[in-house]
Amino acid sequence: MVADVIERIGGEHVRVEVLMGPGTDPHLYKPTPSDMRALQSAQLVVYSGLKLEGKMSESLENLAKSKPVLCYTDAMPRERLLAASGELSKSGSQFDPHVWFDVDLWSTGIEAVRDELQKRDPANAQRFAATAAAYKSILADLNNSVRERIAKIPAETRILVTAHDAFGYFGRAYGIEVAGIQGLSTESEASLSDINRIVDELVARKVPAVFIETSISPKNIEALVQGAKSKGHNVRIGGSLFSDAMGKAGTPEGTYVGMVQHNVTQIVEGLK
Repeated sequence: MVADVIERIGGEHVRVEVLMGPGTDPHLYKPTPSDMRALQSAQLVVYSGLKLEGKMSESLENLAKSKPVLCYTDAMPRERLLAASGELSKSGSQFDPHVWFDVDLWSTGIEAVRDELQKRDPANAQRFAATAAAYKSILADLNNSVRERIAKIPAETRILVTAHDAFGYFGRAYGIEVAGIQGLSTESEASLSDINRIVDELVARKVPAVFIETSISPKNIEALVQGAKSKGHNVRIGGSLFSDAMGKAGTPEGTYVGMVQHNVTQIVEGLK
């Protein structure tokens, strides 16, 4: 997601190398020797922050002592961040890192990227200002569109059930209840009581669909489907959502805007 922001603002004037690509779970990611070499040779390193990068977070923080490093979420108002829980809070994180699911909140980091690029390439400062403003406008329209589309889901079935608790910001921003089987980090394990609790809610509210995630095993979601079926309620898998990683480069879902639009379409179609 961060790489997409840089590419939208920098355009042909930047070359972005992404270490955590499509389908990668950043919570569990471990840097390879080639990753570390890429970080050391980069003119600017940008990462999301709030401990999203898990095992790599400490390396990124240490790197900032010797070269330019930008933490994208540092620019975000702390009063708008959700508190961390479970494994993330144990790792020292204060906040839920899945901020990109609130489009308006995500857009608050754009100016920091613009400023950093202007500092490194002053000859193209005006261009970066223009592309940042244009992208900010695109995200404002996207934010409004998401809110309008989610509001069309019937209130009684407006609950988003996923493999892990990545959609808290989405729920708060767009008025949809969320439930994740695992915690904020995929390092946490789901218990049988977690699964049974959500099964009971699916059955009681006759929720029509649950959702798998592209970067996480579907086994816990499949257990929900079977658990609900054993209690006389048929719940289907409504689709696959991008949570901690975007789609493949060159596809619509390989951009932040396309990823959000894909997720919203899956959710609205699944829960209507």
